[in-house]
Amino acid sequence: MEGIAQVQAMTAIAVGLIFGMGALGTAIGFGILGGRFLEGMARQPELAPALLVRMFIVAGLLDAVSMIGIGFALFFMFANPFLTALRPVIGH
Repeated sequence: MEGIAQVQAMTAIAVGLIFGMGALGTAIGFGILGGRFLEGMARQPELAPALLVRMFIVAGLLDAVSMIGIGFALFFMFANPFLTALRPVIGH
């Protein structure tokens, strides 16, 4: 029983780290993306519409990576595959 509690505790810590690192990576990525967009728009204002479209495409991809991480974290939290190694096999 204490093995199950330990696995659940470590999974909760890992999920917190996944959420935190995903948020940190997304924040850093958006900061770099926004800064480079403003630099590009300041250098060539006539390209602003094309740069804006590309910025939103990259922003969507940047969000998608963190959402995939959140999906994995929620999977580990609610359907923990690591607990199956601790449960005894029925019939043996």
